[in-house]
Amino acid sequence: MNPIAFTIFGYDIRWYGIMISIGIIAGILLSIYSCSKKGVDNDILLNAVLLALPIGIIGARMYYVVFNWDYYSGDILRMINIRQGGLAIHGGIMFGILTAFFYFRSKKESFIKYLDAAAPSVVLAQAIGRWGNFFNQEAHGGPVSYEFIKHFPKFIQNGMNIGGVYYHPTFLYESIWDIVVCIILLLILKKNENRRDGMVIVSYLGLYSIGRFYIEGLRTDSLMLGSIRVAQLMSLIGISIWVIFIIVSFIRNKRLNSK
Repeated sequence: MNPIAFTIFGYDIRWYGIMISIGIIAGILLSIYSCSKKGVDNDILLNAVLLALPIGIIGARMYYVVFNWDYYSGDILRMINIRQGGLAIHGGIMFGILTAFFYFRSKKESFIKYLDAAAPSVVLAQAIGRWGNFFNQEAHGGPVSYEFIKHFPKFIQNGMNIGGVYYHPTFLYESIWDIVVCIILLLILKKNENRRDGMVIVSYLGLYSIGRFYIEGLRTDSLMLGSIRVAQLMSLIGISIWVIFIIVSFIRNKRLNSK
C-alpha cells in the first residue's frame, strides 16, 4: 500500500491529506442543506469553520502528542509533522467547538443551533477521513485469519495485509458507522426543524460514541491513560451526555403536554 498519491515538484502528496480534504469539502456541501433545515445562515457557519478547522487540527495533534509524549518528547519537528497521521478526533472536536463557541458568541448567534446544523457534516467528514488511515495502514485492529478477511473486497484485504499478517479493518467499521450516524442525524434534523435545539449535536455525541467505544476495543494503537483507553473513556462521557439530554427532554415535554 503506497501512502503517496503523487509528487509535485519533489513534494509528496499523501492520500491521508487528500482524504481529509475530500471529507472537509463534502461536509461543507452537506452543511448547505443542514443550515436550510435548521434555519441558520450557511455563510456564518462557513466563517466559523474557517476559524475552527485549523485550530481543531492543532488541537487534534496536541491531544495525540500529549498521549504519546514518550515518543514525541524533545523532537519539535516530529510533533508538528502530521503527514503520516496522528490526529485524535476527540482533541479536534474539543478545540473546534471551543473556537466556534467564542465566534458565535461574538456574532450574537445561537451556538447550539449552529452545532445542530454542523453535526451531520462533521460525522460525514470523519467517515471519509478514516480512509486516510487505510492508505497509511494505521488505526487498524488486531490480527485476523484469512477466513475472516476474505469476506472483504480484495483491495481491503491487500491493504490490511501488513508484513504478511491480516488485521481488522477498523477504519472501515468506523467509516460505515459514521455514514449510518450521518443519515440518522439528517433524519433527526428534518424531524426537529422547529423543535428543541441541541438534539442533533447530542445525538451525534451519543451515536458516534457508541460505535467508537466498541471499535476502539479492537484497535491496537489506542491512546492510553494508564490501563484505560482514552477514546473509550471519552465515548462513555459522550453517551452519558446524550442519555441525560434525552431524559431531560422527555420530562420537559411530558410536563408541557400535561399543562
